Amino acid sequence: MNKLSIEDLDLAGKRVLMRVDFNVPQNPDGSVSDDKRIRAALKSINYVREKGGKLILMSHLGRPKDFIKAGDMEGLNKLKMDPVADCLRALVGGNVKKLDHVVGLEVEAAVAAMQPGDIILLENTRFEKGEEKNDPELSAQLAKLGDVYVSDAFGTVHRAHASTEGVCKFMSPCAAGFLVAKEMDYFLKVLENPERPLVAILGGKKVEDKILIIDNLLNLVDSLLIGGAMMFTFMKAQGLEIGDSLLDEKGIEVAKKALEKAKEKGVSLLLPEDVVVADKFDNDANIKIVPADGMEKGWMGLDIGPKAAEAYCEAIRKAKTVVWNGPVGAFEMPNFAKGSQAIAETLANSNVVSVIGGGDSASAVKKFKLTDKMSHVSTGGGAALEMLEGKILPGLAALTDKPERGGCCCGCKG
Repeated sequence: MNKLSIEDLDLAGKRVLMRVDFNVPQNPDGSVSDDKRIRAALKSINYVREKGGKLILMSHLGRPKDFIKAGDMEGLNKLKMDPVADCLRALVGGNVKKLDHVVGLEVEAAVAAMQPGDIILLENTRFEKGEEKNDPELSAQLAKLGDVYVSDAFGTVHRAHASTEGVCKFMSPCAAGFLVAKEMDYFLKVLENPERPLVAILGGKKVEDKILIIDNLLNLVDSLLIGGAMMFTFMKAQGLEIGDSLLDEKGIEVAKKALEKAKEKGVSLLLPEDVVVADKFDNDANIKIVPADGMEKGWMGLDIGPKAAEAYCEAIRKAKTVVWNGPVGAFEMPNFAKGSQAIAETLANSNVVSVIGGGDSASAVKKFKLTDKMSHVSTGGGAALEMLEGKILPGLAALTDKPERGGCCCGCKG
């Protein structure tokens, strides 16, 4: 996917309309409780300012339609972007003007009055009914605000919304910000040109939810390591007793087909040889370690066992590229976090390209304080999943292709 990046653009004096992911966790009063996503966009934000651009930021925050449906206006008001603007202002040292609308004459007037280096933050894009419907009229109104468009919200590029995909139909050039460009780079390393051996680790609950990702990865990887609650569906597909472990009934046939495809493709599909089981879903439950074929009724599996952890870590140590999507146990509880922690530590201490697919995997790595030791931790769980499924993401497909040699006239440096 050879798309323009922010570094390909001439930004001096330009109005830069940038989609960011400021959908941040909030305290009960609406203030920002974790500014990680805002900080993730700072490289692109600061670059635009340094190059003399005028920056118009847009983002969604939460799910306004849920509050509207419930008639909860107090809850809806907490989804205004004012606290986000306060947080951003502190991070960039002022010069952030927050507007009360997303589009309209007042917004256009404020943008027209901007000077190079100024930042405007628009109101929550999901306050506009046309945002999630990818309404062409809203897309066109957004496009009027900028000379160039920059996508730096990887967590939203799998959605065809007005601010992520529709706007690109009405303006050019449209480029990837530093964050999105980095995400594309790492996922394409996995999907198109990985250094081998390539190992994928899959966890999570439902096999059925990951049909496409399992099928796609079996065409790509050398080894597939299965953990998390989904491992019990694979065990059931092999005819094993799984006790009271979580089972995805609809996923049994999927697991059987995956086992068959792995054999046909010569992919090493690893399932745990031992399991940590408990008599209830509780960190203080009675716990024991049993062989995979030794599970009993009344006990549920909540983590891979030590033998399995060592086998998985050995596969990682032999790899050149590893992609991890989904913890291998109930890592939120210390007694069932050992498998995931062993994998995270092995990745951190190995000379591999490690791509962590967002969501719970990113949370686990963060819990073990190893985020900085990974090659790349994705900022978008849903987008990462769809990339691994082999899907074309609308927010990426909409970006402008890099020109062939000879240059172009779209406003980029080419």
